[in-house]
Amino acid sequence: MGAQPKVTIVIPFFNDPYITQAVDSALAQTYPNIEIIVVDDGSTKHAKLLAPYAGRIHYLGKANGGTASALNHGFRLASGEYIAWLSSDDYFHPEKIALQVEAMERHGRMISHTGFDLIDETGLVTVKGIIPPGREMAPFYRGFLNSNPVNGCTVMMSKQLYRHIGPFDEKLLYTHDLDYWFRVILAGFPFLLLPEALTAYRRHSEMGSVRHRLAIQKEIAATNDNYASRYQSFLAVLGLTQSDRKTRGRI
Repeated sequence: MGAQPKVTIVIPFFNDPYITQAVDSALAQTYPNIEIIVVDDGSTKHAKLLAPYAGRIHYLGKANGGTASALNHGFRLASGEYIAWLSSDDYFHPEKIALQVEAMERHGRMISHTGFDLIDETGLVTVKGIIPPGREMAPFYRGFLNSNPVNGCTVMMSKQLYRHIGPFDEKLLYTHDLDYWFRVILAGFPFLLLPEALTAYRRHSEMGSVRHRLAIQKEIAATNDNYASRYQSFLAVLGLTQSDRKTRGRI
């Protein structure tokens, strides 16, 4: 068996007190061939929490530009064959990278996502085993008509795919992930779902989705409008129009 492909875990960071839990979870992965890049997006506090990790992570500082710009900075410099995104207030379960690499290699997929647990500010699991649609084609693709069925921090993609699709849109403050998933799907790359909770997704009062709810809703609507015509055509080609309630195969 050949060498295991390297995986780069990119952690965008901005003034987040939970950063050590994210880094610790990346370092605790059972998968051996890992590179960890923390992109400090112009933090003014909590950066000192990263000092003990010197020599074990790559710490990259940059001017504040938002999550999309931090992801692009880390993804461009990633040396891994695969790239995983981990928000600084979330954490990976120990087998996350190992299981995801194995599944992607086995199925020959360039992008995948997983289930996740919901945790609170203290790290207590409030909802266990949230599994998004993905095994059945119709619910997954239709899910993008009114939601975002892919949690960004569960995603792993190949560096080759990132080069092909291009960078996250840095003009989008909140929906850079949704925009990217539309671009991936419309370019003809199917997502692979691992129906296991391999990430802990934290909901807390300081998270952007709570503090900027109205702005996010406006940006979601604009992003959906931007892709509406092309996406409806894509669904029609697959025979998955809104009126068709049958499930047509697996992805």
